[in-house]
Parts: sequence; C-alpha cells; structure tokens
Amino acid sequence: MPGGRLTQQERQQIASGLADGLAYAEIARGLDRPTSTITREVMRNGGPTAYRADLAHRATERRTHQRRRAAPRGAQTPPQPHGRDAEAVREYEETLTTVFIQSGLPKMMARVLVSLYTTDSGSLTASELTERLQVSPASVSKAIAFLEAQGLARRERDDRRRERYVIDDDVWYQASVASARSLAQVVETSRQGVRILGADTPAGTRLENIARFVDFVSESTLRAAEQARAVLHTKTEGAVPDGGGEQPSGQ
Repeated sequence: MPGGRLTQQERQQIASGLADGLAYAEIARGLDRPTSTITREVMRNGGPTAYRADLAHRATERRTHQRRRAAPRGAQTPPQPHGRDAEAVREYEETLTTVFIQSGLPKMMARVLVSLYTTDSGSLTASELTERLQVSPASVSKAIAFLEAQGLARRERDDRRRERYVIDDDVWYQASVASARSLAQVVETSRQGVRILGADTPAGTRLENIARFVDFVSESTLRAAEQARAVLHTKTEGAVPDGGGEQPSGQ
C-alpha cells in the first residue's frame, strides 16, 4: 500500500469518484489507500459536495509550508512517550477528529475530545489544551462546556488547584445516558403535540409514531449501555496481570 502524501493525480481521482457517487471505501480501493485517508482528505477540503482537486492540493501545500515555517519557533510535534512515531500520532489525531466531525461534533469540540482521548493521562489543563491546539482559552472553555453537556468530559481540580478536563473510562456510557435523556425530552414533547393536535388527526398520529419510535430507541440505548458497562467493568476488575508485571513505560 503506498504511503506518503496524496499526489495531485490521486486528488483528481478522488474528485472523479465523488462526482460518480462512489463511497469513500471504493475510492480508497481504487487508489490502494486507507479509507481514513480519503475521508480525512475530503472532509478537510470542503466535504463531498464541494471537494475540488486543485484547491485541495494547494491547501495541503499551504498547510505543509505553514508547519515548516512554524517549526523553528517550537511549534513542531512534541516528542512522544512509549517510542511512538510523532508524525503517525498527528495523522491519527487528524483522522479521529474527522470521524468525530462526521458524527456531528463541531470541529473545535472534536479537536479537544481527540486531545483528551490520545493523552495517556486522559486529562489536560486549559493551558495545556490551548498550547497543544494553538487556540484561545475562550475556544477551549466553550468546547469543554459543550462536551460536559454531552457527558463526554468533566472538570476537576488537581493538587495544584488547577482546573483539569477529564475523560473517564466509562465516557461512552455517560454519553449514551445523556443521549437517552435528550431523546426522552423528544418523546415527551411529541406526546404533548398529540394531545394538542388530536390523537385521531394525521398530525397527531405522526407525532405519536415519532414518540413510540424514539421511546423504543431511548430505552434500548439505556439497556444496552447498562449491559455493556456491567460486562466490561466485570472483565476489567477480573483481569489477571501477566506474571511478568507491567512493562516499563520508558519515560
């Protein structure tokens, strides 16, 4: 499988594939590239309906030039623990950010969440996020407020009284519960509409069908989240360490 950056010819093939209505995976197979590479390329350059090969190529060259200019000032990718490839980590973070954006997260919220996910401690201070992402403290604060509301992150104070932003091991359980609660509000409001519009009217019937469907999905989500948490928590607690103990981190 070829590595390195996409060529202008490959970008033209991506544009042609999008125009023909091909899925990212199909375009990737034609180029012998990972699907994530195509997904990231398209989403960073206008999305499937606005992607243009020439504009995407120039934008990539511009970003590369900006990174090279910034490197002497110390903005280069920091050294990675555990012998990780710093460039591979950066590329992965971009891919995961793109996936989160596609799932509906705003860009800054996705970037903050990815930073927390890919940090071994699972927590960062506001200043660490500001430096890591090269954004303003206000942008970080707004992103964290959004993630808290979705159950995807929380705040705590460390021993130096600094506010830290944290993701827990059961972050997706908490997010699933928050999502189910928001769906419950949709159910309640839909059924309020049924009472106002009339259960025997087309509009009332439509709203009742919405309420039943969403109620079923909400309850199923909660049950699945509880079951998954119970199973995974039990496995984690019952895990037996290898006889050799923990491997040194190299830090």
